[in-house]
Amino acid sequence: MAPPQSIGGSTGDSRPWDPPFDPTQPSIPISYPITTLEALASGSYYNSFHYPFNRSSVPLPPSAVALPPRRRILVCHDMKGGYTDDALVQGGDNSDAYAIWHWYLMDVFVYFSHYLVTLPPPCWTNAAHTHGVRVLGTFITEGEDGRKICDTLLSTKEAARMYAARLTELATRLGFDGWLVNMEVTLDSTQIDNLKEFVDHLSRTMHFNVPGSLLIWYDAVTIDGSGGPQNKLNQKNKPFFDLCDGILVNYWWEEPGVEDSAGVAGERRFDVYMGIDVFGRGTFGGGQWNTNAALDVLKKHDISATIFAPGWVYETNQEPDFETAQNRWWGLVEQSWGILQNYPKVLPFYSNFDQGCGLQFSIEGLQVANNHWNNISSQGFQPLLSMGSSSPTAVEAYINFEDASYFGGGSLTVKANPEDAYGFFIKIYSGQLLLDDKPVHVKCFVRLDENSVFGVILELVSETNAKAYILIEDDSQPPFAAASFEFDKIIKPQQISKKGDSTWTPFCGTFNMTGGYTLTDIYIVGASKDAAVEMEQSPLDPKGGSPSSYRASLGQIRIFNTPTSYPPADAWGIDLSYTSWTATHPDGSRILSLKISWKLEEGDMTSFTRYNVYVEKSMSRGGNSEARPIYLGFATAEHFYVSHLVIPNGVGVVRFIVQVCGVDGSCQELDKSPTLELQPPHSRG
Repeated sequence: MAPPQSIGGSTGDSRPWDPPFDPTQPSIPISYPITTLEALASGSYYNSFHYPFNRSSVPLPPSAVALPPRRRILVCHDMKGGYTDDALVQGGDNSDAYAIWHWYLMDVFVYFSHYLVTLPPPCWTNAAHTHGVRVLGTFITEGEDGRKICDTLLSTKEAARMYAARLTELATRLGFDGWLVNMEVTLDSTQIDNLKEFVDHLSRTMHFNVPGSLLIWYDAVTIDGSGGPQNKLNQKNKPFFDLCDGILVNYWWEEPGVEDSAGVAGERRFDVYMGIDVFGRGTFGGGQWNTNAALDVLKKHDISATIFAPGWVYETNQEPDFETAQNRWWGLVEQSWGILQNYPKVLPFYSNFDQGCGLQFSIEGLQVANNHWNNISSQGFQPLLSMGSSSPTAVEAYINFEDASYFGGGSLTVKANPEDAYGFFIKIYSGQLLLDDKPVHVKCFVRLDENSVFGVILELVSETNAKAYILIEDDSQPPFAAASFEFDKIIKPQQISKKGDSTWTPFCGTFNMTGGYTLTDIYIVGASKDAAVEMEQSPLDPKGGSPSSYRASLGQIRIFNTPTSYPPADAWGIDLSYTSWTATHPDGSRILSLKISWKLEEGDMTSFTRYNVYVEKSMSRGGNSEARPIYLGFATAEHFYVSHLVIPNGVGVVRFIVQVCGVDGSCQELDKSPTLELQPPHSRG
């Protein structure tokens, strides 16, 4: 596997968790690995200040607990050795940070590095789980140091079981789904029984404690203790395969080895993940822009694949830019294997089209920050952007970071030149959502050019596989492309006023389909109003005129039965801890750092998925008492660390506001959100 590389912005081999780092002391929360067996055995990680921040908040959906009975794709992340921008749990200021948003093309995501115990940063688990993808950490021993570790790890069966139990506890408490075990060492044959005990116990305890969990064995050490990959599944590594959920076969395989592996696996052929190194180091087809050559071979043999180090696109600065190159590269994967994950699957469903980064940040149509940022935990359900049209067009659909978003850092924008503005439809989601007999509400927030027509098409399938189409559109003339569908219902959106100074227009409709329908595909459809008029006047000659160009942005889509109900502010308990005031300037201003924690005193918190944190700084009596909420950031867990907040001299009250947001994409009104006030030291008494 790829050699380790230093974290971005570090000096030499120094990492943020290296001495003199004291994990028990408050600081900006980070994710970091466990580097020694002693630390693993002691459980000292749970005494870290950073531990509560590293618990993921999005569980694996029930629909994803059982592995699909088909060939699968496992993605093994090794971007610059891991723990780069994603090490900052609350996000960073690099809007160009690496991310993945093509979750619908994979089944399993492994967070990989060359440290003994690699713990996935919670942002990856949150984003992956949102899309039904499992997340694994890595346990690795390699080289001479790894051999010494194994001497302790495998000294007795009791030791092997104890360390396995510690790994299970980590995955259980942090909320990820299992482990890749990578033993790149040569062992004494007398240690093999204890190694098998380790693998077996880890597999059993993970399955007992974490539904849907996986233990994947890497093709390195063999049953006789010799090191080195086999590059296929055979009798030398099958005993370990038999004890766990799958094997990641090293990426130096040839096609005959694929066929051999499938034969040895028998009914478990989908549990064999043949490796493909995107950097191309000895991999079949050479990786890089030819990665799909290896995928095509594995598809032919109906066996699973591992894509190792897809960060190649980012690390090698592929042209013309990361966003474009990333979409193009994953497009090759889609061309070879197709879409593997479908959503929506449950209600409520919503997306703000956020990729976890941006040049500004907005909440419900109002910009609250204009700085560059990244945090993959902010990702919404990612659109497919598979395009269809009644005629060939050059319609462009993309995630727009330049314009102010509705929620987060991006929106889904569609542009078309005049010659293409007669009408188009674009599939943005493909799901398997079984509807009940309750009314279904669809709510979008849209920003349109004045000459642009916008609509949403929902495709439903009945129990007898009959298709039904619902159109929600706000113009008297549906877009030309909508003529490709025969609608069972056409819904005119309800008129709802805009919020404040927002440029986003609510776009809402309600429908009810009884009889066991499943929502499958969601399309957006549009055309210029000029084209709609010409179609009405001359429907047989849609290209007879020259309509205006088209531009529209979709900031959020929500589909739900019942809106989220928010508890009153006093139902929440908010605590402050690790409070530190530091004088920094002769004018009396101070620097405040503290940890905010909140909890619903009674009731279920699973309906709430994120929390926006604000501060108000109110002046003392006689001064300016008008304070406005200032956005500090967001959390997905019930903790937020405020670091180096400047409190000017004369501020009498520092008021923190925690705005609760629901699983349906809505947020509690700010003036009804839970708060807690704090007086600066010089204001007391």
